[in-house]
Amino acid sequence: MRYSDIDLNTKTILITGGAGFIGSNLAFYFQEHYPQAKVVVLDLFRSNATLSNGNLKSFGHFKNLIGFAGEVISGDINDQALLAKLSVQYKFDYIFHEAAISDTTALEQDLMIQTNLNAFKDLLDIAVAHGANMIYASSGATYGDAPSPQRVGREAPQNVYGFSKLMMDHLARDYAKRFKNISIVGLRYFNVYGPREFFKNKTASMVVQFGHQLLGGKNPKLFENSDKILRDFIYIEDIVQANILAMHPRESGVFNVGTGKARSFQSMVDILQHELGTSYVCEYIPNPYIGRYQFHTEADIQSTQEVLGYAPHFEFEEGIKAYAPEIKRLFEEELS
Repeated sequence: MRYSDIDLNTKTILITGGAGFIGSNLAFYFQEHYPQAKVVVLDLFRSNATLSNGNLKSFGHFKNLIGFAGEVISGDINDQALLAKLSVQYKFDYIFHEAAISDTTALEQDLMIQTNLNAFKDLLDIAVAHGANMIYASSGATYGDAPSPQRVGREAPQNVYGFSKLMMDHLARDYAKRFKNISIVGLRYFNVYGPREFFKNKTASMVVQFGHQLLGGKNPKLFENSDKILRDFIYIEDIVQANILAMHPRESGVFNVGTGKARSFQSMVDILQHELGTSYVCEYIPNPYIGRYQFHTEADIQSTQEVLGYAPHFEFEEGIKAYAPEIKRLFEEELS
């Protein structure tokens, strides 16, 4: 679906983190709808480098970009020489900043702040110099365990990732006040699922993880009372929609991107079983995270609707149904 009536075919677009989940979906959106646009993907791509928790430092994967015909650059947003080179070689009209250390369990506070916050400032400086509208990934993690519905202005981050994203939002507001030649929009993603997330490994959504458990013939293991553990799950197509609408907002700002509806983990497994044709018995295990685990997230999307014109198109049932063929393909081609 096309979300903008503005012709972008003459524009130059930078997507950082463009080999990751959301970035690669944006790259293909532009390729499909604006084939003459110049789309530049910048991504660190994965290597053997890991964080202290054992997870990969970068989840960017070439398979997310198979079929992409734009320009691909391997590089680190912390590399100021690289950013300076990009700033000279291109004249960007839009910057979609999706690159980050997005692992909420990462313990490296220095690397998190450097990568998520300090590099963002360098990219904002490029946006100002180029007159490029900036759309960047904030996060629902800024809210921590704040009560639902989560609303901008009621943040309580519980980890360094959420803190780094909140500091990005503060920086963006400061730039938006000082530089009126561009718009700057932060999008606080809630629980995103959909195609091209598989290579996030253990940090991929539970939708694909439970889907592959079921296809592998395993009983799904859920925490006890999973019918009372609810999240605002949002399909990738609605994330793309919000990003495109944020290219020309009525005003700069920070906005939640969710469905505005909380759904349970139990419902996730039930819908998956229906779509995948399985009927395994759920196994319920004690929740070891009680006291440091969110039991309810639900995005307040009123300002997102009013300022960006955003309206989620996918209910949880519709999103999982659309995703099911890809879950099966991944199981057959990547796991079997």
